[in-house]
Amino acid sequence: MVPEVHYVLRTGVANGRMVFIGVGGRIDGVVDPELEAAAGQTVQVTLINGEGMQHDIVFELPDGTVRSARVNGAGASSSLSFVAPAPGQYAYFCSVPGHREAGMSGTLRVVREMPKAPPLAADLSHDPAGVPPAVGGRGPQTVSVLLEAVEAEGRLADGVSFPFWTFNRTVPGPFIRVREGDEVVIRLRNAADSTMMHSIDFHAALAPGGGAMGLQVKPGEEKAIRFKATSPGLFVYHCGTPMVAEHIANGMFGLILVEPAGGLPPVDHEFYVMQSEIYTAAPFGKLGAQEFSVGKLLDERPEYIVFNGAVGALTTLHPLRARTGERIRIFFGDAGPNLTSSFHVIGEIMDRAYPDGTLRDAPRQGVQTLTVGPGSAAIVEFTPHVPGRFVLVDHALARVQRGLIGFLDVTGPADPELYRPEPVSAGAP
Repeated sequence: MVPEVHYVLRTGVANGRMVFIGVGGRIDGVVDPELEAAAGQTVQVTLINGEGMQHDIVFELPDGTVRSARVNGAGASSSLSFVAPAPGQYAYFCSVPGHREAGMSGTLRVVREMPKAPPLAADLSHDPAGVPPAVGGRGPQTVSVLLEAVEAEGRLADGVSFPFWTFNRTVPGPFIRVREGDEVVIRLRNAADSTMMHSIDFHAALAPGGGAMGLQVKPGEEKAIRFKATSPGLFVYHCGTPMVAEHIANGMFGLILVEPAGGLPPVDHEFYVMQSEIYTAAPFGKLGAQEFSVGKLLDERPEYIVFNGAVGALTTLHPLRARTGERIRIFFGDAGPNLTSSFHVIGEIMDRAYPDGTLRDAPRQGVQTLTVGPGSAAIVEFTPHVPGRFVLVDHALARVQRGLIGFLDVTGPADPELYRPEPVSAGAP
């Protein structure tokens, strides 16, 4: 089950009572907080032992109780998951004798639909369907691309904003598509209200700093470079201004595809997905406007790990959509700046995969999980044959709890020869 609602509770003492204390989001610091979920949502609750006594957490639901393991020492933790029942009020409590009576109890309120909080800032996440059409069928030509460095407050999660640095006001920046042999002219304009110098390092360019040496642009200025696309493949681009890792972590990255002569085989859908880390001073889930933390960046301790720049970018905001039998191609990049991705689509097998983004080699077949390092990319293809929700993850699955998850929603007829629920007979071995 993929959690749609996640709460963290810490045990402690308040006003002489034993209590649960909310951690993060709207329940941060609230004693025995009221938890909320919509009917049918998958709820995950993590219990952290805050003071060293033995505790657990139990939910009384219509179909029976759901309980965590007991946590015995300070800092120990346990999680439980369940599907929210019909709308109503349901109790949660610690089942250790005497603890409920001492104050460790609260309420889960289940509603028909969760209200949407007004956004603190604009959505800057790039729609994964925003991929320009193929170009490989034409001959080489000159391609001009204008990119603007814009610093803008954007939505990081529901109720959370972050001061992103972007190319063209999206994270990742625009998907650039050229052909092998093209002359690529890049104009970089730095917005007049920027506070920082910005640039671009193209991994597809044979030039000092990937072109960044010629594109160090001050606020309000513009520069241009020209390079020849010599090698077919999928390449990362990112800001190349020191501290480079800070510019990447703040959102300045994207992908450029150099198609081979003749192009790629046609498919029904192409999607653009990039993984990255965000280093906020406040912990994950803290509501409000967040600030960047250089210390956490250098320690490689991200608070958020996301697809396309924000929590929910590929779930609630821009889920991928297709029908059974349709061919899907995902252009995937790991912007980093620090973590390696183990890209995986739960419930699918990548029948064509181009590791490292190279298009010079024959694709790998029957790939379950693809390792993509920071600053690298890959192309994967597959065809879903049964309907349902297929989940995009990094198979370092703890990162789901930091926001790293996407949905591919597939509609169409079922194929019972490939997959079907199987009834279990009573007494069967």
